[in-house]
Amino acid sequence: MNFTNPLVYGIPCFLGLILVELTYSKTHDHKDLYKWKDLMSSLTMGIGSVVLAPLIKTVSAIIIFNYLYELCNPIIDGVRTNIMGWQSFGYSWPIWLICQFLDDFTYYWFHRQNHMVRFLWAAHIVHHSSENFNLGTAVRNGWFTILYKPLFYMWLPIIGFPPEMVIVCLGIEALWQFQLHSAYIPKMGIIEKVFNTHTMHQVHHAKNLEYMDKNHGGFLNIFDKLFGTWKELDDNIDIAYGVTKPPNSYNPLVILTHEYKDIWNDMKKTPNLYYKFMYAFGPPGWSHDGSSLTIKQMRNQQKSEKLVRNNELTPSTT
Repeated sequence: MNFTNPLVYGIPCFLGLILVELTYSKTHDHKDLYKWKDLMSSLTMGIGSVVLAPLIKTVSAIIIFNYLYELCNPIIDGVRTNIMGWQSFGYSWPIWLICQFLDDFTYYWFHRQNHMVRFLWAAHIVHHSSENFNLGTAVRNGWFTILYKPLFYMWLPIIGFPPEMVIVCLGIEALWQFQLHSAYIPKMGIIEKVFNTHTMHQVHHAKNLEYMDKNHGGFLNIFDKLFGTWKELDDNIDIAYGVTKPPNSYNPLVILTHEYKDIWNDMKKTPNLYYKFMYAFGPPGWSHDGSSLTIKQMRNQQKSEKLVRNNELTPSTT
């Protein structure tokens, strides 16, 4: 069966919704929601992604996904059979739902690893580098992410999901992710119990220490809750968006490459091969000399400092 990637129709909607939100913010009491230079940077990188994505995704869909599907799901006695000996999946609606659920599971781990592995973070940091949270930020995508994202999804055609089904589910996921970047949508009650919502995604884009590396989910928040990365938006916390080491530039090329440059500079600090490896593939912030800290280390340091302060304030009983 032939299907059209939903993003073909989504891209014009993206631009229209950005224009609506931009106009609303400028005519109402939220004029700082968009900054013109920041928006132009985001749109430039979004246009670049639109140009590059079809080329890369066509290769991944036609060559990688189709090759793996044909290799691991051979036709035996007229029946396409997957590697587990079952009949490969068809196009019934329960199979679509299962594929979308597994796509969401895969997206969670793909997204989480983008925050856990510095070399991947160097590509993903582009999306987080804006200090604004709006629909324009939603299209601020790193161009290099496209090169490795399909690798996370290869297992789906291997176990029997048709490649075109996987591509459509990826497109639907991207549509949901886009609309999450609006600050105008409040908490949504019972919907928050199941789905990844706008306020949860605000947490994800925040650089507040208590919020960093939280809420990696796509459609659902179940995987964040299962694996300990879920965090609800606290209305009592003044939220700050962006990253702790921003590119300090509106130049798209600087935004796209600045973290790779930082990795290279860090690797040159030491001749130790293990340290070099960790600077590239360890968690962001890792350092061999303590000159910078990972988010986990910063949180531990914060807890230790808080414990010391509490002990100092506690009256002695001796």
